[in-house]
Amino acid sequence: MKNILVISASPRKGGNSDVLCDEFIKGAQQAGHKVEKIFLRNFKVNYCTGCGVCNSTHKCVQKDDMAEIMDKMVNADVIVFATPVYFYTMDAQLKTLIDRTVPRYTEMVNKEVYYILTAADTNAANLEKTVESIRGFTLDCLDGAVEKGILYGTGVWDKGEVQSSAHMKTAYEMGLHS
Repeated sequence: MKNILVISASPRKGGNSDVLCDEFIKGAQQAGHKVEKIFLRNFKVNYCTGCGVCNSTHKCVQKDDMAEIMDKMVNADVIVFATPVYFYTMDAQLKTLIDRTVPRYTEMVNKEVYYILTAADTNAANLEKTVESIRGFTLDCLDGAVEKGILYGTGVWDKGEVQSSAHMKTAYEMGLHS
């Protein structure tokens, strides 16, 4: 049994990337894993101010929900990063979360990582810039991280539109085989 943390960066409850998170979770639970979802919209995560205090203390001076989220990231075996694609990169919510991991990202070792991306664009190749930006964190900064899967949720724009797509089955199967 793995401890899986799903980070949904969608600003919309029931948004396409958020819906795919729920399908991933169904598959992972079916496989017997312990799964927790963090819907970033429900947490207060401030922008990094670049003050540098955490470089020596490994603690952020800001008093928000990020310390709790980092504990969960450190303790997870698997982290799923889910984001809508805005202007060919991750949304601000996910980027803010990644920036705020500075105090403890070196503790996030040997993670299996998955990416769930959704976009109105119908060409998955156009989402590679987004994947590369997330990899800049996961594969370049997290020691021992292994990329296990990418879901390119293309061709979805309207809220919930993904529910009638083949991406639902892909998300479920990714979770099932996580």
